[in-house]
Amino acid sequence: MEITAAEVKRAALAQPTSTPAPAAADPNGSEILVRCLQAEGVKYLWGYPGGAVLYIYDALYKQQTIQHVLVRHEQAAVHAADGYARATGDVGVALVTSGPGVTNAITGIATAYMDSIPMVIVTGQVPTAAIGLDAFQECDTVGITRPIVKHNFLVKDVRDLALTLKKAFHIARTGRPGPVVVDIPKDVSLKTAPFHYPEAVEMRSYNPVKKGHGGQIRKAVQLLLQARRPYIYTGGGVILGNAASELRQLIALVGFPCTSTLMGLGAIAASEAKFLGMLGMHGTYEANMTMQNCDVLLAVGARFDDRVIGNPKHFASVERKIIHVDIDPSSISKRVKVDIPIVGDVKEVLIELIAQIKEAQARPDAAALAAWWAQISDWRQRDCLAYKTSPDVIKPQAVIEQLWQLTKDSDSYITSDVGQHQMWAAQYYRFEQPRRWINSGGLGTMGVGLPYAMGIKLARPDADVFCVTGEGSIQMCIQELSTCLQYKTPVKIVSLNNRYLGMVRQWQELDYEGRYSHSYMDALPNFVKLAEAYGHVGILVEKPGDVEGALKEAIRLKDRTVFLDIRTDQTENVWPMVRAGKGISEMVLGAEDL
Repeated sequence: MEITAAEVKRAALAQPTSTPAPAAADPNGSEILVRCLQAEGVKYLWGYPGGAVLYIYDALYKQQTIQHVLVRHEQAAVHAADGYARATGDVGVALVTSGPGVTNAITGIATAYMDSIPMVIVTGQVPTAAIGLDAFQECDTVGITRPIVKHNFLVKDVRDLALTLKKAFHIARTGRPGPVVVDIPKDVSLKTAPFHYPEAVEMRSYNPVKKGHGGQIRKAVQLLLQARRPYIYTGGGVILGNAASELRQLIALVGFPCTSTLMGLGAIAASEAKFLGMLGMHGTYEANMTMQNCDVLLAVGARFDDRVIGNPKHFASVERKIIHVDIDPSSISKRVKVDIPIVGDVKEVLIELIAQIKEAQARPDAAALAAWWAQISDWRQRDCLAYKTSPDVIKPQAVIEQLWQLTKDSDSYITSDVGQHQMWAAQYYRFEQPRRWINSGGLGTMGVGLPYAMGIKLARPDADVFCVTGEGSIQMCIQELSTCLQYKTPVKIVSLNNRYLGMVRQWQELDYEGRYSHSYMDALPNFVKLAEAYGHVGILVEKPGDVEGALKEAIRLKDRTVFLDIRTDQTENVWPMVRAGKGISEMVLGAEDL
């Protein structure tokens, strides 16, 4: 029987067919960005929306793994991400729009850069076709940020976005850490491309050294074991390199005196008998005198900053041998000529240094070391951090000491703004662990304390987070009290309110014959009512006897942000002090030395 063409057609139509599934659409640039952040394990993103980043915010709206924190000012977004990075060691991430969003973020980026903090800042940009045409909310982000970033990128092709993000995170966290800016034009955030996030990235022009040179380490060991007046000087690089454990092993092994910079506090336990306290402009007498008079100095993750060694000519007036360990070769012999440079990861170098010391036949000269410690003990007798107490007025030093007493046995973090209160916190709060002291060292940025505390509280929700500040600094980013309420980050603000820009007033008293030009706060708000207006608890403290109770109440209110407005002595100065142009050992220990 002959089958007609019509019957064939009907049979074919009756057969079940498998329709191929439509190919998944390629993600747009905004979705690629979110997937990259997810691949990097980013949990929190601080930012503020605007026209150039609306596609990115739309992509964030559609996902659940990254929590975006809406700050009230872009500066605070970067500071909060910065505080998170300092406390955790992870890369902090911030997102801002183009134009004023970028320029508002500049202070935060520069702050992170000066202290070598690993961060990625994503910035919106006008569409690629409009770049250079003075479009609405356009600025040259790459040009503006170039001096204050470790690196920056302008992504003009969406196909380059994923690889660029991989490079940004790699650069931010490796070598000497630092902030990296990724500038994304609006059209790039909308265009689509296949997504592939590489597991690793190689950059021919960027290969930071990790292992220290074996020969240089051997020379360092020989010099250390021959020293008669040795000293170990440590900085923020030990914290950033997660090398506190190795540093403590070294100190226990050799028995040498040691010190830390402002940024290095906590790497050595404050209770360690060999620790002489912080050195530098407001360092202890014994730390500074030991620095000036040692014969062999081991500098680890420090950069001989002007606030540490004072006048370089005065520092060089005493002959000593210097070993300098740093991940960044450009930091070595930058301000002070060194004898044995060791470029490498601080942790790796200390491990090798300890191993070689243990293997060495020689040991430090016990008699010489004992004589050196006897000299240091004499310097310690000066008790340079002593201060006069008063039953009538609150001394700021006493507030910090009381805070330490109440929190020393708990998991606590201390942030600070910049000024006298910062130095008192560094001097009188005894940090036992690294990454518990969060402050702006290199740039000296007022306003960081509250955003830092917010970022840390998200990372460490079970810890107590205190922001030590002043009535001047706190007003720089006080609008973030609103962010604290929205995102339930109950931090404790300890404001040492002396109604002055305290450090400015101190310098004006000492160097400008008491001409207090614009350093007095004439129109302060009622901070208690202001805190309450933001939905928080405000407590006014005016008597010395009320300080302990107020601090205990703030700690007791676990789930509330508490603002302590503590009225302190207006005339109190930070001592010791090395005045401008003076050497590290030319200290003023108090008003009686003036």
